[in-house]
Amino acid sequence: MSTSAERVLRDGSVARLRPVPYDDPLAQALVEAVQQEYVARYGGRDAAPVDPAEFLPPAGLFLVAEVGGVPAGCGAWRVYPPGGVEIKRVYVAPAFRRLGLAQTVMAELESSAVRAGHRSVVLNTGDKQPEAVALYGELGYLPVEGYGVYACSTDAVFLGKALAAELPAEEGESWAS
Repeated sequence: MSTSAERVLRDGSVARLRPVPYDDPLAQALVEAVQQEYVARYGGRDAAPVDPAEFLPPAGLFLVAEVGGVPAGCGAWRVYPPGGVEIKRVYVAPAFRRLGLAQTVMAELESSAVRAGHRSVVLNTGDKQPEAVALYGELGYLPVEGYGVYACSTDAVFLGKALAAELPAEEGESWAS
């Protein structure tokens, strides 16, 4: 995949995923929607530090998902020291939930991380996002040790998994190459 990918969702609509810089206005609008979700559920914005440069290929990736030309969701990864990557900002707008878009975004994030040479992934979510915890469990994520600003938070959930070492060959360049 060189610039975008299209995937059919459960209702037959087509999601177009494309990489954009984290500080792109469209990305920022979706990030703000994520932040408002955190405000509604936790009473405040995510305090984890984010540098937009961390999400530039090949060290990271920010994906925007559009359905019918409408911004529908996003997701990102960045290199996570001590190795592997950290998934951030996975979000699906309410009108596009329950269509498989989150799974689609996660699959693209994981695939691009593998193509960039990474073999493990971590993420954190919270216990007030049971649908996210369930999604990650369905995708094979297991509990890992806490990290970052929420390492000691009682409502934080830390998950991770090993990524497949090989993926089927795809045409074109990788987003993260």
